[in-house]
Amino acid sequence: MKDIRKIWHDYKGEFIFAVVLVVGVLISYRLAPLIPVSFYDQSLSPILNGCIAMTSIYGAILLFRHHEGVRVRILWACVLLVWAALMTMFLLRVMVYNIPLDSEGTISLRDKEMIIGNFYAWLLFLYPTGVLRPGYLNLWRALFPLLPVVAIAVADYLIPYDLRWLLAIYPVILGVLLMGYHVRAYRKWCEENFSSMERIDVQWIYRYMTMYILLGITYVHMCFHYDSACVFTEQWLLLFMLAYSTDQILYRQDPWNMLHRAVKTKSFTSEIEVEEPEEPEEGSPELTNAEYRATLEQWMDSEKPYRNPDFRLLDLKQVLPINRTYLSQLINSEYGCNFYQFVTKYRIEDAKRMMDEHPDWKLQDIAEKCGFSSPVVFSRIFTRETGITPREWNTKIDNS
Repeated sequence: MKDIRKIWHDYKGEFIFAVVLVVGVLISYRLAPLIPVSFYDQSLSPILNGCIAMTSIYGAILLFRHHEGVRVRILWACVLLVWAALMTMFLLRVMVYNIPLDSEGTISLRDKEMIIGNFYAWLLFLYPTGVLRPGYLNLWRALFPLLPVVAIAVADYLIPYDLRWLLAIYPVILGVLLMGYHVRAYRKWCEENFSSMERIDVQWIYRYMTMYILLGITYVHMCFHYDSACVFTEQWLLLFMLAYSTDQILYRQDPWNMLHRAVKTKSFTSEIEVEEPEEPEEGSPELTNAEYRATLEQWMDSEKPYRNPDFRLLDLKQVLPINRTYLSQLINSEYGCNFYQFVTKYRIEDAKRMMDEHPDWKLQDIAEKCGFSSPVVFSRIFTRETGITPREWNTKIDNS
């Protein structure tokens, strides 16, 4: 029961978001067939495509104006421009050439349209990849997810088997498998650089993936049962997804941007390296690991920098003038844990000492003094590390 409550507390917002969105999709599927086909083709669909195009153009302009040198903002601005171009082509198709978007009598998408659908999914896949793995994307890594699409299309043409179903489900498989891999890598990267995960928004990706998977399911339905309900749902969901993602990339607290600004503000001499090289290239150690460890522990005990909730790995450069890569390797090799776990141990020991010496202090005050972002976070981490809650620890001290 405690585990269920913990999961609910951690993911309540994401669960509510997913439920509301799923209900919206189901309502859309029920109401869309009531829309006259002529009205949808001539009015509603062009309006939705126009809204997607205008949202994409406006979002791209905002991102180009406020990119601040962040690659993923420039990447998403380019993706938005592609969407704007595609939607403009659809509008011209309807308004200038008077070609309806829905072909009468069509019951499924053709192979060419399914390949185009995979291309659309690939565009949406670039943004979370760029955010979750800063510096990871290059031309080859960006194009690699498209190679299976080409392979499936060629195989479908050459062999006497219908492989269209692979083209239909590939976007969903791509999103679930690769996004799961990138999320783990992202959390690992955050824990190697920050001492508090609560001040870093890592939950946004679950909302993005909810929208991505719902779009994928709608696309699968469209592949085998093409109708106005599918297209209508796909359009408004895509519009919402583009607007939500643009808002997130502009205003959410991005850990990569935080480190990027830290380097500029504090004028660190080393670069932030996201992809770890096999050997540290810059700022290699001049002292032994034991000497660095002694210096670090003396500084942690005397200055207690872990009491700052925003304590970062780069802050260790105040006493250890080596690059970020070697700092992370030093923590891993000497203490057998990452930076987040290393700082957590200091905070827990500090909290124990405070509760032993000041049993009358409130847990909220102790959590704040030790560097935890909130009493809830403090209680959860303390229980995980010690096996008992802070209140049970106090009771144990009082009885001894």
